[in-house]
Amino acid sequence: MNTRKNFEEVLYALPPSVREVITKIPDDLLQEVEEIRLRVNRPLTVYLKNEEKFVSKEGTISFSPSLAYIVTSEDCEKALQLISKSSLYAFEEEIRNGYITLKGGYRVGIVGKCVLENGYIKTLKNISGYNYRISKEIIGVAEEILKYLITPSKDVYNILIISPPQCGKTTLLRDITRWISNGIDFLGFKGKKVGVVDERSEIAGCYNGIPQMDVGIRTDVLDGCPKAYGMIMLIRSMSPEVVVTDEIGKKEDVEAIHEVLNTGVKIITTVHANDIEDLMKKPVLKDVISLRYFERYVILNNRLGAGTVEKILDENFNTLFKGPYRRGRTEK
Repeated sequence: MNTRKNFEEVLYALPPSVREVITKIPDDLLQEVEEIRLRVNRPLTVYLKNEEKFVSKEGTISFSPSLAYIVTSEDCEKALQLISKSSLYAFEEEIRNGYITLKGGYRVGIVGKCVLENGYIKTLKNISGYNYRISKEIIGVAEEILKYLITPSKDVYNILIISPPQCGKTTLLRDITRWISNGIDFLGFKGKKVGVVDERSEIAGCYNGIPQMDVGIRTDVLDGCPKAYGMIMLIRSMSPEVVVTDEIGKKEDVEAIHEVLNTGVKIITTVHANDIEDLMKKPVLKDVISLRYFERYVILNNRLGAGTVEKILDENFNTLFKGPYRRGRTEK
């Protein structure tokens, strides 16, 4: 894998002095980096293997912030110019949502002072911090569990992926979407029309409306649209057989899922929780469980790294698969 090539879009969106530091990190560590964080007058930070590390001017990674390169206000000003390509107006909508998506599907989170207009966020100014999230496609990560997600009649079960933050749920969701869209020869499953509501541009990583991630040949993506609206929009406009979203949690999300299921369209989505018991403690989501909206529950953790499948349950919470299990090869 050519690590430098895969990081190219991120590297060129970093301010020159920070870029120089990051490129000194050895390849074997650089390919593990999940986040690069810039905060004005604070240490340059990276996250890899679910750990926070600091980066020195020489590219050395350690647990000691005292050895780290200190990010300057000039670095943050230059970063904004680079990620917006010196045209803040063109990215105003994304900035309002707190991030900008780079070519390649990489997302840069932004914090600063919110400018309000009529009670709504108009834009951000005085940008003081950035989170460069390194999106990674892990092709094949879902392969061994697909047999639990496809019905005997070669249809798709309604699936809920349950996972704590940063445990690979979006990576797994993306790979499941790709398989269902393309078809699964070894299961005799023909590809389905898939509609993805990618509210935060994480599943498909769209750039100028074009998916940068491989989400399959029969997949249509509604990028940057709230889930509750997007699910219904896709059903009305694109006649999907399967609708995919990430991170449900609001009352209107649950209502939209109910409407989707009433049309006969299948749903695959994710939620932040540790397990079924944890999910039942969330007032908005407990009805999703008690009313048996879903037929398969895939429970993740990071015991073997992000994307570890701990358990797969059926609609009656019987265990179909018990892990931990993790598989896949990094493509991006």
